[in-house]
Amino acid sequence: MLKIAVLLSGSGRTLDNFHQHIEQKNLDCRIEVVISNVADVLGIDKARNYGYPSFYAGDSESINRILADFEVDVICLAGFIKLYQPPAEMKRAVVNIHPSLIPSFCGAGFYGHHVHEAVRAKGCMVSGCTVHFANDHFDDGPIIWQQAVQLDWDDDADSIAGKVFAAECEAFPKALQLINDRGTEFFWKRVGQ
Repeated sequence: MLKIAVLLSGSGRTLDNFHQHIEQKNLDCRIEVVISNVADVLGIDKARNYGYPSFYAGDSESINRILADFEVDVICLAGFIKLYQPPAEMKRAVVNIHPSLIPSFCGAGFYGHHVHEAVRAKGCMVSGCTVHFANDHFDDGPIIWQQAVQLDWDDDADSIAGKVFAAECEAFPKALQLINDRGTEFFWKRVGQ
């Protein structure tokens, strides 16, 4: 069973999704701890209601001090809007989800609604999400799973966001199950890192 830490910055929609998949026995994971880099967000309230240990920590150093008290296999960036620097022993075990098909619409400045606005402005007919391992650069680590969504001619940034989030709700648990089944090193070796 994969033991995960969840880092978030907002409402905890991805936490809800993980919790639901775990409860329904569709994901062989256990959430060990939830940490927010923003105080008093809904995601922390949800974590407490679910019964997960939950904390506020404003920077990587503070987060890592909290994580030291928990045994985790993977750290999930679940709507965590900050570049996170993990402890050395977890450098290859930080997982992020990005709301586009990397390598398109990614990197510094491409997050949240900015991505969907850029997709719309380009007239793309396909978008999606990418679950990947994080490294020292935004949206640059080995890809674990990608899921595409078909766009319509009249989709705006909001409707694109809705379609992509629905894909994220399937893709992130799928990626975690793949890590559970194959291990983290499989994905790093696959791209020669």
